[in-house]
Amino acid sequence: MRYLAILIIIPFVFSNCQPKKNTPSKRLVDINQQKEVIKTTLINMWNAIEKGDIETYASYIHPDFTQFGENDPILKVGKEIEVNGVAEWIKSSNGIHTEMEDPLITIKDDVAWIVYYWRDRGTTDGQVFTSRGKSTRIFVKEAGQWLCIHGHYTLLPKKD
Repeated sequence: MRYLAILIIIPFVFSNCQPKKNTPSKRLVDINQQKEVIKTTLINMWNAIEKGDIETYASYIHPDFTQFGENDPILKVGKEIEVNGVAEWIKSSNGIHTEMEDPLITIKDDVAWIVYYWRDRGTTDGQVFTSRGKSTRIFVKEAGQWLCIHGHYTLLPKKD
């Protein structure tokens, strides 16, 4: 009888020693944390532009970066083209500031995309500018860091 009781108890004891699997609520918390990291990464990219810190901006750009810019007639390909373009813009601009509205972030494994509206302002070549638009940015996670691999930007008409 004593051996029977031990045989019945042993599975219960060892079942509590098993590692806990990710519960749906833990996965949701992890995903929400990663979404916040992606949003913060994009804001940090804009902050680097505002500060004229092209090295920090470049650290968020994937080597295989591509983009359809607001007024670009063709696809721009490569990190170097992106970083050099932003560096030139920074040299001729002051008071650049960008804000995000209504971001929606989706994560699938090590790929994520964020769609949002933006508003920005500043001066370029002495001319004040303001714009608003909509954008999609795609990020990939490599070596634990989310890097922007694609951007697509569309200007919206100015409100009267």
